[in-house]
Amino acid sequence: MGANIPPAGEIFVTYEQYAQMPDDGRRYEILEGILQMTPSPTTRHQRVSGKLFFVLQSHVSEHDLGEVFDAPLDVVLSSTCVLQPDLIYVSRAREQIINEKNIAGAPDLVVEIVSPATASLDRVTKAQLYARYGVPYYWVVDPDRRTVEEFRLERGIYMPVRQWESGDRFAPELFPGLEIELSGVFRE
Repeated sequence: MGANIPPAGEIFVTYEQYAQMPDDGRRYEILEGILQMTPSPTTRHQRVSGKLFFVLQSHVSEHDLGEVFDAPLDVVLSSTCVLQPDLIYVSRAREQIINEKNIAGAPDLVVEIVSPATASLDRVTKAQLYARYGVPYYWVVDPDRRTVEEFRLERGIYMPVRQWESGDRFAPELFPGLEIELSGVFRE
């Protein structure tokens, strides 16, 4: 076998190795040591993400609650688990996990906006990882079904708080007093 032929199968990658990779314009995540390329989001995905970011950022800023970030930004949960949620909220009480390059630890909230290509990854694999590393709240936003599923971490597993639909005023448990008109979020 020649020296230029890569090994077969998956290759274990750490955050340190990932951080040294050249920027090829693609989005990558490390799922327990396995490098995963994430496809570019669709315009519908970006519209929903932008609207949710604006509402969350406005509320969090107005009440001085912490910071909201949007992708791409690495959330380093461990040296072998690095994800890029669509939206990230870190409270004032946990702001020490924010550094110049990434979020180094579990944020208070991660939001994944699913697409047909990422639905299983977002709903199962990433949910398990976020729970394992202690992310207290997880929202799964589905632009096709026009729903938001809100989950709260309890004893290491995500318990559903509620599923919200397009005509609802989404009142997230994490942000008392905030109401998000979902028909506006999902409006094309």
